[in-house]
Amino acid sequence: MSETIQLESIVPEELAGKRLDQALAEMFPDYSRSRMKTWITAGNVSIDAEIVTKPREKLELGALVAIDAELESEERHQAQPIKLDIVYEDDDILVINKPAGLVVHPGAGAPDGTLLNGLLHHYPKIDQVPRAGIIHRLDKDTTGLMVVAKTVPAQTQLVDMMQKREIRREYEAICNGVMTAGGMVEEPIGRHPTKRTHMAVVASGKPAVTHYRVMERLRAHTLLRLRLETGRTHQIRVHMAHIRHPLVGDLTYGGRPRPPKQASDTFLATLRGFSRQALHAAQLSLHHPVEGEWMTFEAPRPADFEQLLDAMRDDLQEHSSS
Repeated sequence: MSETIQLESIVPEELAGKRLDQALAEMFPDYSRSRMKTWITAGNVSIDAEIVTKPREKLELGALVAIDAELESEERHQAQPIKLDIVYEDDDILVINKPAGLVVHPGAGAPDGTLLNGLLHHYPKIDQVPRAGIIHRLDKDTTGLMVVAKTVPAQTQLVDMMQKREIRREYEAICNGVMTAGGMVEEPIGRHPTKRTHMAVVASGKPAVTHYRVMERLRAHTLLRLRLETGRTHQIRVHMAHIRHPLVGDLTYGGRPRPPKQASDTFLATLRGFSRQALHAAQLSLHHPVEGEWMTFEAPRPADFEQLLDAMRDDLQEHSSS
């Protein structure tokens, strides 16, 4: 499945003398500069009816630039009828409430059965969009909201908004230990020096900023509201572990069960039975990539998260009254 793209424009004064790929990205902002480079080198771009294949080609004032290309299907994955919890959908975007256990993108450990496979089944034309419109991920066992682009123009805008930190993402998490106050973690995150599948706070990592505030204090745990400025892999999990408050259930980063003293057998069973990190993407806010209006979406805590919280509250009440 593919779609033919035909565009043309006269080079304006402010773009005269600029590189072809740079100028095209400004003239046709629905498409990224990297995509423009691909089209140029593939022979899909002409200047005054002459095919040009060098992205560095300089443009002259008044030249006619034309693009005749196809948006090829970028994903060769199988469409699968996977149930999606769609919070919102229009012609340009989808907002999904992802359940625990659903992998976002196929990989070595999950070749299919992913959110991407479900998106291809729900909206087949999304195979024309890079990564089937997925612009950010949630870990397999993290729940909550994700925005997905249904068109290339929407995807281009959403990626730009994400890079400019214009998409607001807020999470809820239960961490080990009782925190006295909120704060901010500003520590670079990169690949762990010895554990290939882990991330860590490392001096050579990329900048990462996480804001957090206390929502509720339990006997040995804290319910937090967190806001991401950046979107590094495992960012919240790594940052919370770094300040010695790893997320409950996050065995990768040290969140093994830490029950309070004299906890009931029922509470111990609930805590030990929570087999994933207690992290939920609760709120997502952004400007619509095409219409421009500010939109906010919210997803309620999943049942297992709420049950864990209830057990912690019962434990607190039981021991505060004794």
